[in-house]
Amino acid sequence: MIHHIQKLNFLFTAMLTAVLIRMPTRRLLLHLLGVCLLSCSWHGLAQDGGDHTYTSEAIEKGSRIYSQQCSLCHGVGGDWVDGINLSIGRFKTVITDADIKRVISGGLGEGRMPAFDMKPEQLNHIVAYLRAGFHPFDVNIRLGNAEQGKLLFYGKGNCSGCHRVHGAGPRMAPDLSEIGLTRTPGALQRSIMEPDESLLPINRAVNIIMLNEEIITGRRLNEDTYSVQLIDSNEQLRSLLKTDIAVYELSATATHKPTHLNDDEVADVIGYLSTLRGQL
Repeated sequence: MIHHIQKLNFLFTAMLTAVLIRMPTRRLLLHLLGVCLLSCSWHGLAQDGGDHTYTSEAIEKGSRIYSQQCSLCHGVGGDWVDGINLSIGRFKTVITDADIKRVISGGLGEGRMPAFDMKPEQLNHIVAYLRAGFHPFDVNIRLGNAEQGKLLFYGKGNCSGCHRVHGAGPRMAPDLSEIGLTRTPGALQRSIMEPDESLLPINRAVNIIMLNEEIITGRRLNEDTYSVQLIDSNEQLRSLLKTDIAVYELSATATHKPTHLNDDEVADVIGYLSTLRGQL
């Protein structure tokens, strides 16, 4: 309902703009009807071969251990060591949960990363905190089977209908080829389950009316004081001067609804997305 109200507001704004800049209103409305129909149509790591579940309790305990044992070298945000950002899952050699535990217990880099004598449950808590992206939310986070997740990504989930991976697929939604490096499993889960709340500002959809009557919809890529860059609905890269824009509207909601997949399927998709770390 909110989404349709926003579209009606955009139509009203465009009609008013047509009067102010003396556009042919009838032709503009025909364009806008097409825009509205198009935009409404938008809404329609696996590790060790097994599931990994991170409970909110484990995440919270892991945050305490991290603050006491790890933050002195890695920093509160996990980004003090060159080439490593623990808050977004960027490591130099680590891939699986077992890898994380091995590095913590055995150390690394000839003593630059010291070994820590932790109990198995403490290691589990640290892993949970890192995988959650440093955010102890009141939800469990689970990674399922990557192979099943890939099938869901290209099949039932229809994720590939909007997202591009390794050079294949459309460009209207963010490219996911390296999403396993830039987003934690916790962030991925929130994006799938609560897309509006987790939408990054730079990825918001835009509706634009140019002074020359052109109607442009697409996904914002960059913006500064004088211009905006976007991928339009024809998947063309556009750079627009703001002085040439009559109406500029940023969507407050994601272009996809919360997933219809069940919890097991969501875990599998997260497992697959977590393996996407660029083409090695």
